[in-house]
Amino acid sequence: MTEKYLIAALYKFVALPAPSELKQPLYSVCEANDVMGTILLAQEGINGTIAGPEAGLRAVLGWLRSVDAFSDLEVKESWASTPPFYRMKVRLKKEIVTLGVDGVDAANRKGTYVKPEDWNALISEPDVVVVDTRNDYEVSIGTFEGAQNPQTTSFRELPEWVDTKLEAAPDTRIAMFCTGGIRCEKSTALLRSRGYENVFHLEGGILKYLESVPEEESLWRGECFVFDQRVSVKHGLEPGDYDLCHACRMPISDADKENPHYQMGISCPNCFDDHSDQQRARFAERQKQVELASARNESHIAVDVLEAKKRKKARMSNAVGAQTKPES
Repeated sequence: MTEKYLIAALYKFVALPAPSELKQPLYSVCEANDVMGTILLAQEGINGTIAGPEAGLRAVLGWLRSVDAFSDLEVKESWASTPPFYRMKVRLKKEIVTLGVDGVDAANRKGTYVKPEDWNALISEPDVVVVDTRNDYEVSIGTFEGAQNPQTTSFRELPEWVDTKLEAAPDTRIAMFCTGGIRCEKSTALLRSRGYENVFHLEGGILKYLESVPEEESLWRGECFVFDQRVSVKHGLEPGDYDLCHACRMPISDADKENPHYQMGISCPNCFDDHSDQQRARFAERQKQVELASARNESHIAVDVLEAKKRKKARMSNAVGAQTKPES
């Protein structure tokens, strides 16, 4: 199947005194170019993942880079054969990645970048503490050899782990990593605010490492969870083998699907005991609608969103034409 949807993951920590002024223009340019996904805007910068036809996506990126604050915006690109997102959202937030700690200045106080090709050498040093800043369900399907897992369920829990469980002297070399780079940038800024100065983070995150470092040289083990319809990726950013439980949004393997607690769209081994009968009934009805839509070669959420938008535009155009057509 042709990979016709270009995906762009982007972020930048930069001072945005009035992010609300960008919200509607950004949404409009995305909508006009059939680009979908989510972008967060805050006074500390921008963060998001969007996807669409290549020409449309590049038009949106060009618009973003025309804004002075984003003129040097870096983007990680990948491709998909089906739409990774089904709607466009531009949201205003207090933080572009929520840590919940005041005074963490990621734009000016982050740690030292380490390029993917230099990462293996750093984390192989015996005195370097390696920390995976992602959440536990992400770590569960893949991480770097020897990395500490803070076992967080949200990024907001990381500061408490740093303050109570990180066993490291102030001059310890600490290497942090995350999916695309944004959480580890803020994490190293957090550590510097706590008095740690020898802090490093993987430039471009795991995704750049998997794209750049040959598999035979890699210290990565497993797959990398991603927040779109691919669920996970492997070396070379090839689609991974994991699926998503649509009840709890946790990654699930083929082995999980063989578990008696797995019911497609309703439960998995991770969440079997977590839902009420009312919730299970709602999930079962949703799964029924998904299967009916699939039988019609349609998406449950949208019948190929781009085509649906084109049909909407055509209906509006026809309606206007009918209203203006002179009577015979």
